Amino acid sequence: MRRLLFILHRPAALFGLLLMVLQIVLILFAPLLMPFDPMQADPLASLQAPSAVHWFGTDINGMDVLSRVIYATRINLLISVVSVFIAFVVGVPLGLLIGYYRNPFSHFAMRVFDFIQSFPIFVLGMALVSVTGQEIWNVAIVLAVLFIPVFARLIRAEVLSLRDRPFVAAARCSGAGDRHIMFSHLLPNAMLPAMIQVSISIGMAILLTAGLSFVGAGVRMPTPEWGLMVAGGAQQMILGVWWVSLFPGVAIVFSVLSFALLGDAIRDWLDPHKVRRSGSLGGKGIAKAVPLPEETRQAAPRQKAHRPTEALHDSSPN
Repeated sequence: MRRLLFILHRPAALFGLLLMVLQIVLILFAPLLMPFDPMQADPLASLQAPSAVHWFGTDINGMDVLSRVIYATRINLLISVVSVFIAFVVGVPLGLLIGYYRNPFSHFAMRVFDFIQSFPIFVLGMALVSVTGQEIWNVAIVLAVLFIPVFARLIRAEVLSLRDRPFVAAARCSGAGDRHIMFSHLLPNAMLPAMIQVSISIGMAILLTAGLSFVGAGVRMPTPEWGLMVAGGAQQMILGVWWVSLFPGVAIVFSVLSFALLGDAIRDWLDPHKVRRSGSLGGKGIAKAVPLPEETRQAAPRQKAHRPTEALHDSSPN
């Protein structure tokens, strides 16, 4: 409870939490909140500026921008969350294995990760999507492949720093097997960086999904997707049609920002040292000295000061 209050008293964490709640509401109640069909074109309403009818205006096909931004929240977060979930489920156990065991498989896995991460992540994503296809689930799987080395390397580094600790040696001496040591001692102590990396990776996945769609290598039209909407309005920006690209771009910014702020909040939530150093909620994080009662100080025994001269005198030869 104290940790929860510590997080809630941070404005940045509260702002990220509010943004996350807003996205969840948009995902769950999108059909009720969308004023128009997000994929219904109306050529007569093409490129209308924001008004009382179309709050965010319309695009070149006459589609309502507000409805498409709301529906695209589902698409972008679905791809991002699914891809990071797959990467987490595969990467964490894999990093645990290659960090605990030192065998040819561990070296081979690390070389594969080096090969994957030697390419620019965006260029490799474009190449893989062009092979697998531009469907929603294919994009999610491609992003998962790109993020698996991130989680595997992170857990491996934590395991390497923990596997020679005294508590691991004590568990091994008590007769614990490798599986028990890995999943009962090493993995719980290595999960804090992984949990923080989850929120960071979801934000990166949102940017990659939007970027791939922006260059035409992601989700195809007429599926509502933030990067695709930004690309669709980029050509009209010089003509003064700013709303087609602005609103989905703002949605990308706030969505990524929410996961970044929540990542910091999760780090503070799970780190007991930060909560302990913070002191009381109303304090400034500085520990205050509490004086002892008078009777306690009087009852405390006083030790005689050790005088070097007496010690020298006692140790001198007669």
